[in-house]
Amino acid sequence: MSDKKVWLITGCSSGIGDSIARKALQNGSLVAATARNTDDLKDLKDNFGDSVITLRLDVNDNEQMQAVINSVIDQFGRIDVLVNNAGYGLVGALEEYTEEEMHNNFNTNFWSAISLIRKVLPVMRSRKSGHIINISAGAAIMNETGFSIYAASKAALDLASEALCWELKPLGIKVTNVVPGPFRTDFITRSLNRASNNIEDYDQTVGKFVKFLEKIDGKQPGDPDKAAEAIIEITNSEKPPLYLYLGEYAYKSAKRKTKTLQKYLDDWEDTGLHTDFD
Repeated sequence: MSDKKVWLITGCSSGIGDSIARKALQNGSLVAATARNTDDLKDLKDNFGDSVITLRLDVNDNEQMQAVINSVIDQFGRIDVLVNNAGYGLVGALEEYTEEEMHNNFNTNFWSAISLIRKVLPVMRSRKSGHIINISAGAAIMNETGFSIYAASKAALDLASEALCWELKPLGIKVTNVVPGPFRTDFITRSLNRASNNIEDYDQTVGKFVKFLEKIDGKQPGDPDKAAEAIIEITNSEKPPLYLYLGEYAYKSAKRKTKTLQKYLDDWEDTGLHTDFD
């Protein structure tokens, strides 16, 4: 069995997933790269040969998910790093979404990641080592108008992973939630769905936010390759962070959220603190 680190990465057809796969391969790792259409992964295979296997994976297909894990074990013998990157955005007012749109977004962004983690954990536990990395979103820190369900799905995974981190610590398995701000990928044009209903009353809130997203498309400050380098760095750390914030936007959002929460605590301490039994 090779001593090279083995990565399993979902959503490698473009963006940060593609960058992570390339950087890991350039650093001498072995990579199982997945996408719904493996034709999108041809360039990876052409450039890195036997160091990469490209596998079709719809993350909402549990049988396909298990088949992918089996293929990685057959080919590379283990899984050292799991990156849950596959997902998509959903923008609209909460009232505008259909039930199906909301459920589908949660299924892809939250439940599919949970399912893949659960299927990979026996592999990692058998070796008492591994690193689970979940790609979150800046909106999960301090939400934006129009991202109610999308951010909720990411925040749910963040919080589930907090408990997971403590559950796995004695077993030698690490967990990190990576929280990127706006990065220059095709997320807005390719991976962002709009609510199918349109209610004019939300044009001044959600409508403005949608126009803002269209305006910054292709001008986002984040560099996907630098994000990949940061992620690779934490996988080489003995004590990686539970949260890794990427980019100025994410850092400013986290600091603003911390300040806001502190104000809530201070302003309402007399009311909230005195609700225990005497």
